[in-house]
Amino acid sequence: MPELPEVETVKRGLAPTFEGARIVSVDQNRPDLRFAFPDGFASRLTGQTVSALSRRSKYLLADIGSGDVLVMHLGMSGSFRIENDASSDTPGAFEHPRNKDPKHDHVVFHLQTGARAGARIIYNDPRRFGFMDLIPRAQLGDHPLFRDLGLEPLGNDLSGDALARLFRDRKMPLKAALLNQKLIAGLGNIYVCEALWRSGLSPLRPAGSLVTKTGKPTKKAVLLAQNIRETLHDAIKAGGSSLRDHAQTDGTLGYFQHSFAVYGREGEPCRTPGCKGTVDRIVQSNRSTFHCPSCQS
Repeated sequence: MPELPEVETVKRGLAPTFEGARIVSVDQNRPDLRFAFPDGFASRLTGQTVSALSRRSKYLLADIGSGDVLVMHLGMSGSFRIENDASSDTPGAFEHPRNKDPKHDHVVFHLQTGARAGARIIYNDPRRFGFMDLIPRAQLGDHPLFRDLGLEPLGNDLSGDALARLFRDRKMPLKAALLNQKLIAGLGNIYVCEALWRSGLSPLRPAGSLVTKTGKPTKKAVLLAQNIRETLHDAIKAGGSSLRDHAQTDGTLGYFQHSFAVYGREGEPCRTPGCKGTVDRIVQSNRSTFHCPSCQS
């Protein structure tokens, strides 16, 4: 499933076309994806102008003039591509071509982006694990999808003090705490493994071990918060990680996977300077965890 950097990359790719555009019409080519589309989905969007495109956790949010928010989730294999009146070509060099089979084009937004310019944003999803919904902006914070989400990890809200507040007295493994969406929203398996390696922290240590008896963050907690933000920003700058289905909106694949220090590198030498250890893979909560037992403690 695409993680936060991939969703942020898609948002930044869509924004120049989607924001400010008028939705002329919507082709809804099936009644459901992972869930059924809301009643009147296409008609409620038709004629509306997209005022802003944002992200919350792994959700894309398009505010429209009616006061509703178009909520979009990519699921496992969902992707968007942008076409315009002048060309239907999708630029980009492919390592593994993205699915463009029209039978998987489930939603097409026909846009008016200027006095004459038109564009189409097409949602393709072979596995149909993604979904879309329309939620009134005033009700978004209380909606079941969003009301329990934790803090966003990209900004200054994620700090050593924040981790201390969230992790105090928690005995669960550190990796499990970081993946808990009620604590921190949007972190996924890949980038947690990478941030823990950068911080020299074992995924198995208790989360509460990063908090002093007085409730203050340890130096490692401050370092971890910094490394989480930096890992995410590095991944976004690289366009995300293309392990299977993720591609940017222009069709090119992200390349952060070529910078992985531990993820997917089981049995390879650790890249920490001076460390003679080997990357190991363990299973936590049915997910693979990659770490170096020698330098992560």
